[in-house]
Amino acid sequence: MTAGIRVAVIDDHPLFREGVTRSLSEIDGFQIVAEGSTKDDAIRVAETLQPDVLLMDISMPGGGLNAILPILTTVPSQKIVMLTVSESSDDVTAALNSGAKGYVLKGVGSRALAEIIRSVAAGESYVAPALSARLLSSRSSPAPKTPLALEALTARELQVLQLVASGLSNKHVARQLDLHEKTVKHHMTQIMAKLGVANRTEAAIALRDATDGRGNQ
Repeated sequence: MTAGIRVAVIDDHPLFREGVTRSLSEIDGFQIVAEGSTKDDAIRVAETLQPDVLLMDISMPGGGLNAILPILTTVPSQKIVMLTVSESSDDVTAALNSGAKGYVLKGVGSRALAEIIRSVAAGESYVAPALSARLLSSRSSPAPKTPLALEALTARELQVLQLVASGLSNKHVARQLDLHEKTVKHHMTQIMAKLGVANRTEAAIALRDATDGRGNQ
């Protein structure tokens, strides 16, 4: 029996922290390796234990956002997911720009959180869909639909977009790539946010335009 995904939970609200650790412990495939309540705890846990995924609140002594860069400076491979009540676009942007791989709101269910952790542990990124949509709508102008915009996509996101552009539904993309359909939906949310588009059709057009642009170079 494998130990599963090693998770650390850093949050200064004991009841919430205990609830998260208990919920994940009851789901197969997870091992809670540490708990903490401050920025310094987060840095220490990352440096000494290097969990597969570090769940961390924003609002705690020292500030969760302030812990990201020190952690990644020492442990560049550390995967960090912010688990917070903050829906501030500034906080989302700061977390992602600092290197966090996920941004999750505390209202998430335990099963959904487990799925998010699995995807991040596997190398994907995640932002709560409502927040991705808000970031997209708050932009003053859309991102350029050029080959440069496509470079912001991960290899997996590009793979998903190519299949979507070929006309496949999320369900069929999931089957072809051996993913959960929810994971494909999460990828599409990230893709649309990165390309500055509002829907699947515009994302497919952006891919086509970028591909045509490369062909004409």
